[in-house]
Amino acid sequence: MNVLDSFRLNGQIALVTGASRGIGAAIANGLGEAGAIVYGIGRSAEMEAPGAFQYRQCDAREAVEVKALLAEIAESHGRFDILVNAAGITLPGNDADPMVSFQSTLELNLTAAYACCLAAVPHMQRNGRGSIINVTSIGAGLGFPGNPGYVASKGGLAAMTRALALDLGGQGIRVNNIVPGYVHTAMTHGSYSDPELNAARAGRTMLGRWGRVEELAGAAVFLASPASSYVTGTDLHVDGGWSAKGL
Repeated sequence: MNVLDSFRLNGQIALVTGASRGIGAAIANGLGEAGAIVYGIGRSAEMEAPGAFQYRQCDAREAVEVKALLAEIAESHGRFDILVNAAGITLPGNDADPMVSFQSTLELNLTAAYACCLAAVPHMQRNGRGSIINVTSIGAGLGFPGNPGYVASKGGLAAMTRALALDLGGQGIRVNNIVPGYVHTAMTHGSYSDPELNAARAGRTMLGRWGRVEELAGAAVFLASPASSYVTGTDLHVDGGWSAKGL
């Protein structure tokens, strides 16, 4: 196979959670532009902007609904190939009831992602191959203040990826993490719009700037495609060099 062709996803079927906007929408668009037939789900009734994928309102936390949707997709196309868990929330500074904030964050960022994996794997097993991509965070491996639920959920998601990669590797199913740094989304808009916080975060990277959501798409296409056929259980950092920077 020509190396450029190995990045193509023609005929592959994908589901991306958290696809109504932000990173999830950018990844879903990227997979679609690479040739996949992509379904995106999210809690919002509609996408923020038109995309190269089919969007359906579905909360990733509703395991029964997600399982039924995946079965419908797999039956309709006779296969299922790619799952991207991009749905996520952050609830910093919720001091009124820290346990509620902590549990709500883990419910979507970690538990729902695992339920989506459980729903997707049987369909991938019938193919004899598949790619699961979890969107974690630089917070999965670094300490960040005031948001233990987010850090714990993303750290757990990263660890779960390694465990599933081991469990599923023998069945041809690869499981990897995309690890974003600070990317301008609705979730990060507060700090992005604050000149002092914006500059502090940009200065922490090697590239001296924030990331853009479309810069996650190439990483997702790589991990979903035959170009990464010998890559599993790994973290692909898309963070402008944040995690590698010393002095």
